[in-house]
Amino acid sequence: MTQVDFQEKTVDTIEQVIEETVMTEEIETKIEEVIEAAEEAADEIIEPVDRFDRSTLNYRAAVVEGSDDNSRRVRMSLSSETPVERSFGMEVLEHSEKAMDLSRMASGSTPLLLDHDMTKQIGVVETAYLDKADRKLRAVVRFGKSALAREVYDDVKDGIRSNVSIGYIVRNMDAKNDGNGTVLVNSWQPYEASIVSVPADAGVGVNRSANFVETTNVKKDIEMTEVTKDEIRVEAAEAAKREFQKNAQEITALAVKHNKRDLADQAIASGMNIDQFRSVLLDALPVGVALEQNAGAVDMSKKEVRNYSFMKAVRGLVNGSGLNGLELEVSDEIARRSGKEARGFYAPDTFWGGRRDLIAGTGADGGFLVGTDHRGDQFIEALRARLVFSDLGTRFLSGLKGDVAIPKMTAAATAAFVAENNAVAEQNQTFGQLTLSPKSLGAFTDMSRLLMIQSDPSVEAIIRDDLLNAIAQKIEQVAIKGGATNEPTGILETTGIGSVAIGTNGGAATWASVVDLVKEVEADNAALNAGSMAYLTNSKVKSHLAQTAKVSSTDSVQILNDPWSSLYGYNMAVTNNVPSNLTKGSGSDLSALIMGDFSQLIIGMFSSADVLVDPYTNSATGAVRVRVMQEMDLGIRNAQSFAAITDIDA
Repeated sequence: MTQVDFQEKTVDTIEQVIEETVMTEEIETKIEEVIEAAEEAADEIIEPVDRFDRSTLNYRAAVVEGSDDNSRRVRMSLSSETPVERSFGMEVLEHSEKAMDLSRMASGSTPLLLDHDMTKQIGVVETAYLDKADRKLRAVVRFGKSALAREVYDDVKDGIRSNVSIGYIVRNMDAKNDGNGTVLVNSWQPYEASIVSVPADAGVGVNRSANFVETTNVKKDIEMTEVTKDEIRVEAAEAAKREFQKNAQEITALAVKHNKRDLADQAIASGMNIDQFRSVLLDALPVGVALEQNAGAVDMSKKEVRNYSFMKAVRGLVNGSGLNGLELEVSDEIARRSGKEARGFYAPDTFWGGRRDLIAGTGADGGFLVGTDHRGDQFIEALRARLVFSDLGTRFLSGLKGDVAIPKMTAAATAAFVAENNAVAEQNQTFGQLTLSPKSLGAFTDMSRLLMIQSDPSVEAIIRDDLLNAIAQKIEQVAIKGGATNEPTGILETTGIGSVAIGTNGGAATWASVVDLVKEVEADNAALNAGSMAYLTNSKVKSHLAQTAKVSSTDSVQILNDPWSSLYGYNMAVTNNVPSNLTKGSGSDLSALIMGDFSQLIIGMFSSADVLVDPYTNSATGAVRVRVMQEMDLGIRNAQSFAAITDIDA
């Protein structure tokens, strides 16, 4: 599968989504409202924009001094004190800390453009600083991954494009008494940088030395075309329309994926953004269904799935040859879709759980090289199968990008009787939001060199299962009691959950305490989804409940009876990730019992699994460490939907 194949499939998908987005009267009305609001907002900034334009945005050239192929970063000088001919005479930019305002450049978001065209951003200025010795402004820029950015970057590396120009605002200038009409700009601000064909300042350029002197007398000043008020309003309206259409396409694509197209049309017409719609869709899906928008689910044919080799990618990074072929194409495509570069390489979801059709024969004919048939679906599904929460109705989000805000109701509307002709007091619902932010989760497994060079495809299944189990174990631990540095906050550490105490120093669980957990949830009207109400504990507590009398010490009926997976009419799940080392007073090694609506627990997975290969940690033994980094977060939409006992002496 080539990059072109990926791109064609992506284009086809987008076009299909556009065709499916019916422009109803409500949606067209909403677009008009969005455009009108954007125009009004533009009117508020027109006056300062006019002042900005009249301050004159000037341009002068600079130098690219070197590049890093791996990171697409380029070092360059952006400006110097070389005089540049203007309509009023010769202009000199003073290069001093006092004269230069580098606040915009220091932000790390200054655009790198092509020919000063605001619609052709090809990178970003990452750092900029004053070279006091050479009296130059120098910078490091990073080129993007778009086709245009790659084209320009290749030309820069090859020396074809060697000129850089800087756009800047003049704050103040003074005439120099040199008889040549020279003015000194002693207050100015760099605004953008561009790769250009013809520079204004010939004293700077690509791959030129710091003391380069231009021998020709060719000068060219590129004047900025004044931006009119009408142009500002039109651009604002067009930008708003583009953003609206992009949002509508994302909503429609996600809805179609989950067969909820009717919800998409309603959401678009009401002006929802993609995050708000994700929350609506989450509530509309059956409990336990993952809300997927997975950047790692690249389209691969059966042949490509069969030919993809995780171990080939690992071996390539170990021996220094790097990724190539299908493995490189897949990793690059996942990076493009997720908008984030891999620290090692991205492994497709098919590796984590996809079926691989392998042909077996006799051992002598190659049967010994045939691995076990891989069953399952995507990464999220393979991971969920290893999580106890998969059977409890926990909600899963996958393929997320950036922070995700999920609205939640913090207080319901209330009703009241009033006297005749009296107004009803305003008592509306109040809302908050659950925010999921990417947090890095790492897992690793060590492979001997002998294992790594094996041809048996089942080795990949071994590595996969080891890493999946490690990730699943850690997610369970933090979902239950996370809260340490860099960790998500788990159920037991969430402020606002209910609690039932047994004793000052802990003690034996009782039937009353088990029942009271349910009461804690129901008393707050927080049992929002009865089908997802369940108990969660560890094996020690399970055994303890099965041996503890329900009413008295002489009662033959125990708190927990056959079937062992049900307690007080609710499902009960068991995992030893529920802590058994808690303390209270003088009590130690105490355990927890959790009761709640597990559909209120949200686990979000960002992008795809990032695989790093470390041949150095265990170099003495020749082993290679394969580490997987996964960005994830979790949270609870409604804390009152959970209650816990944390002092069971089992």
